[in-house]
Amino acid sequence: MDIKLPNKSNSQPADVLHDVRQLTLIGANGSGKSRFCSKLMEQCGDNVFRISALRAIFPSTNKNPRKGSISAMFDTLNENALEVKSYAVTEFDKLFYVMMNEEFRDMMNYKAHLLMGEQLDFPKTKLDVTVKAWQEVFPKNKVLRENGKLLFTTEGQDDRYSSLRLSDGEKAVLYYIGAVQYAMPEALIVVDDPESFIHPSIMVTLWNEIEGLRPDCTFIYNTHDVNFATSRSDNTCVWVKSFDPAGMTWDYEVMDTSRQLSEALYYDLLGSRRPVLFIEGDDTHSIDSRLYPLIFPNCTVKPLGSCNKVIESVRSFNDLKSFHHMDSMGIVDRDRRDDVEVEYLRKKKILVPNVAEIENLLMLEGVVKAVARQRHRNPDDVFNSVRRSVIKMFAAELKQQALMHVRHRVKHEVEVRIDRKFRNINALEEHMIDLVNEIDPRSTYEDLCREFHRYVSENDYAQILRVYNQKMILGDSNVAALCGLSKKDDYIKQVLHILKSGGREANAIRKAVRDCFGITDELPLE
Repeated sequence: MDIKLPNKSNSQPADVLHDVRQLTLIGANGSGKSRFCSKLMEQCGDNVFRISALRAIFPSTNKNPRKGSISAMFDTLNENALEVKSYAVTEFDKLFYVMMNEEFRDMMNYKAHLLMGEQLDFPKTKLDVTVKAWQEVFPKNKVLRENGKLLFTTEGQDDRYSSLRLSDGEKAVLYYIGAVQYAMPEALIVVDDPESFIHPSIMVTLWNEIEGLRPDCTFIYNTHDVNFATSRSDNTCVWVKSFDPAGMTWDYEVMDTSRQLSEALYYDLLGSRRPVLFIEGDDTHSIDSRLYPLIFPNCTVKPLGSCNKVIESVRSFNDLKSFHHMDSMGIVDRDRRDDVEVEYLRKKKILVPNVAEIENLLMLEGVVKAVARQRHRNPDDVFNSVRRSVIKMFAAELKQQALMHVRHRVKHEVEVRIDRKFRNINALEEHMIDLVNEIDPRSTYEDLCREFHRYVSENDYAQILRVYNQKMILGDSNVAALCGLSKKDDYIKQVLHILKSGGREANAIRKAVRDCFGITDELPLE
């Protein structure tokens, strides 16, 4: 979805964000962030659905609720009720009246069809979804339905109580899960202070679950919590700095983390207080920025664009560790680096996977089998087919792949050797004349061809993934179709969905990826 932001100060044109799935507004108290959010909602029209647990669990005096809101739905139901009118003073209570009304209506409809001899699937209501998701967040709490009322109990206890005795955190989770289901199709769901009442330990899992309930919608978070902002895996962040009430303009910045470590980014990272993981790619389109936050959920993951920016930012951030006391590491693709280069980078706190490309991580045996199991396919059959396909592809490109590796090594070797000090231009010329013989690219090429042929003859899938640079591997290997998916983008989305959902297959994927990096307990990524 495209979103036009409010007017900028100093007569600058307002930013327009394209294909936004998550938008986070951050800013200090008094920066005008709340008014920025209100103006943004005004510009977006009636397709906005605003929710706030902070307001929902306390009595409301709003006599003119926003069109399409929970309060507006409650008022409409109450006005049309033939039976006794309901009385509710909080949006939390109004939400449950709306859900219970829907529950009653669906049950009556189901019963009517049965009486007419028609067979229908038992209806799954929004209340069913809410109760199930809430009990997953609070597994020791149970929800009972008795005489048209919801009662709550705790595992191992006989006491049954109403929602009045729930904690504010329990109410907030119930409210958010239930409320988002009533947003209009493809709505902008604006969430004020999403961190209110909710314990940090469940924040990431909870909001991943809630976003998963409405994949058609765009979520806009209005928050002070930098930890929360950095937890979103597909996020665009707007930093609201100040507000001019006379001109109704704002000084704001759409955070661009594709540059080197700036002052703004530095202070943003300080606010997170978690280990920092710098990665390649951009905030919106790269696989890196969507995958790594789910593999390393306890880190603040920041995409910076190129590998050189990652390496430089890790160095810069760690040089200041005596001031901020935070750990920082980076991740770069292996590409065509040899073992000497990889070891050098790892000593500099730059993680390098044992596969050539980010796409190859998704082709790891553990990842492929996890997706196959999730899709109810035979994991061994799927993986064996994928392995045969990749080995066949690599064999067809073997000489070209070897040549690209040689080119990389020659380039690196020339840069190192030319970087020496020379007495005069004659010495440099003599040195360059001897370079071809010293580097001997043909011997390197022939050695690599023999090595690559051995990988093929031995069906060494892991070693092929380590050296095979091919961006089309996900599409050409047919892994998506073998897992029952339409295209490679669906396969990527399935991997991300599994990681967001948690469980056995998510753990299998994380283990496969972390093993590929050689992650140990000594590394500050937990």
